[in-house]
Amino acid sequence: MDQIDVKLLKLLQKNARAPVKYLSGEVSLSSPAVSARIERLERQGVIRSYTLELDPLQLGYHILAYIHLDMSPAEKPKFIPFIQSCPNVLECNCVTGNYSMLIKVSYPSTQELDSFIGRLQQFGKTETQIVFSSPVAPRGVMV
Repeated sequence: MDQIDVKLLKLLQKNARAPVKYLSGEVSLSSPAVSARIERLERQGVIRSYTLELDPLQLGYHILAYIHLDMSPAEKPKFIPFIQSCPNVLECNCVTGNYSMLIKVSYPSTQELDSFIGRLQQFGKTETQIVFSSPVAPRGVMV
């Protein structure tokens, strides 16, 4: 990966819908050369997908929370299919520390969050933190 690839990745991370013509102007290459570089980065797995960031509040999801779950390793085979089937789960990460899982969820109400936590507790002890604000919005990795 050279400096042009790095610049392309930075530009695409800011706006994945940036036209190739714009990108080519920013990196001083022809449009076909930029397209070829992007295709190569996709094939290599550097670019995994192009996503859309939605505003959860505008869609009625007023509660963003992180749930820590302390779960026995024996529960993992049942837990993974369960958590993958939950549409309000935004992320689930296996982590180190006092808890084994860190789960990010979004719900329209605290009542719905409470119901989910009740179902989650079949797998172990939980601790929940509701987000008040996010001074640093989700952003891409540093290229």
